[in-house]
Amino acid sequence: MNDLAPLLTPEGRALLDEVRDTDPAHELAVATRLRRDHPAELVSAALGQARLRQRAVAKFGEEDAARMFFTPNGVEQSTRRSVAAYRAERLRAAGVRSVADLCCGIGGDAVALARAGIRVLAVDRDPRAAAAARANAEALGLAGLIEVREADVTEVDTSGYDAVFVDPARRSSKRGRIFDPEAYSPPLSWAVRAALKAPRAAALKIAPGIPHEAVPAEAEAEWISDGGDVKEAVLWFGTAPGTVRATLLPGPHTLVSRGLPDPGVRPVGRYLYEPDGAVIRSHLVAEAAEPLDGGLIDPTIAYVTADTLTPTPYATAYEITDRLPFNVKKLKALLREREVGVLTVKKRGSAVEPEELRRKALPKPHGTASVTVFLTRVSGAPTMLLGHPVR
Repeated sequence: MNDLAPLLTPEGRALLDEVRDTDPAHELAVATRLRRDHPAELVSAALGQARLRQRAVAKFGEEDAARMFFTPNGVEQSTRRSVAAYRAERLRAAGVRSVADLCCGIGGDAVALARAGIRVLAVDRDPRAAAAARANAEALGLAGLIEVREADVTEVDTSGYDAVFVDPARRSSKRGRIFDPEAYSPPLSWAVRAALKAPRAAALKIAPGIPHEAVPAEAEAEWISDGGDVKEAVLWFGTAPGTVRATLLPGPHTLVSRGLPDPGVRPVGRYLYEPDGAVIRSHLVAEAAEPLDGGLIDPTIAYVTADTLTPTPYATAYEITDRLPFNVKKLKALLREREVGVLTVKKRGSAVEPEELRRKALPKPHGTASVTVFLTRVSGAPTMLLGHPVR
């Protein structure tokens, strides 16, 4: 599955087309049939690649995923196409015409950069990743803009490029997810030094959980979500040092820090706003709450409440119908009385697991009504807020 060379032959490509839509449940029967006419290793590689392509559809879309080549790590760790395209457009708008893409993986970011008209040097020390990046550049008709090099990124001369993009490895086969930026491969400190040498701009992709105090003074920090899910944080150099922003895709919708103090605490109003994860990670809840004329339900909880409904891209609004002290029996009785069949449980500031509450409060549906329950704290007290999203 990791050796792409046989799949790039005419026989391999034809076999990939044949197994493209194979149902995993029927894979054994398909493999048995195909091995009558093809080498067993080639059949296994084609079926493995078909599985990876099916998984990649969520990130790259059906059309691209069906033509691209992947490694297991590449599917898991590559950037979602919409996020890569947004970042590439920022670089293009900054006047960047060439980028050294360091730790390129299977080339998802290189593809986005090339589609923005930017010339790319894509570098990775993993031969399987580099082979996939090269194959993807060719498969998508971008080989003229993407040069792929198998090398240690710390030994690559990037002086001939306008910008540097670094996506250090943040997972280890032994330890799993890595939280210490200095344990990235390469370390964040090395990536920052490489960024500061770039003539025009640089972008470093990092984990969204990075502490704000770890952001270098020379950098702009941006947290990006797509469809409500926080995908990454990016440190930008050569843009606006010290700026903090949250960007929500699709859109994009961007919220920039203005140094506002935290909103005050106020009683729960008719509406509850759940800020997007990128807003919370970037510590911009105050900036999101200001146009809502809202306040916090608790000084430690990132839920905003208001008496009036104000449309905003930066938070999801819920109309609150009930406020109860935390009590499973009372909640169960209320759900039965209202003939609730669909229960959504959200929590912030509560030790109770949503699935546990759902199992106890609604062991079986009582009807077709739907309710959202927020397990949270209001002025320090464990509280359940009931409501429904505003459409």
